[in-house]
Amino acid sequence: MMPLMLSEIGIKQSIKKIVGKDDTRRFLKSLGIIEGSEVTIISQMHGNVIIKIKETSIAISKSIANRIMIE
Repeated sequence: MMPLMLSEIGIKQSIKKIVGKDDTRRFLKSLGIIEGSEVTIISQMHGNVIIKIKETSIAISKSIANRIMIE
């Protein structure tokens, strides 16, 4: 497993685990970011990452992206 931040732009990845405090995991779940979902990094800029998950684009911080583990 590796953090989402290490994924290449445009490559679809499967979320294997979300690490962090309960608040962080609940926040990500409210955005539809859950284990088993497919996620793609669209772009990275200014300390933020724009991801695509379930046909929706979402901007998250690099620190949050580092808590999303992919394989």
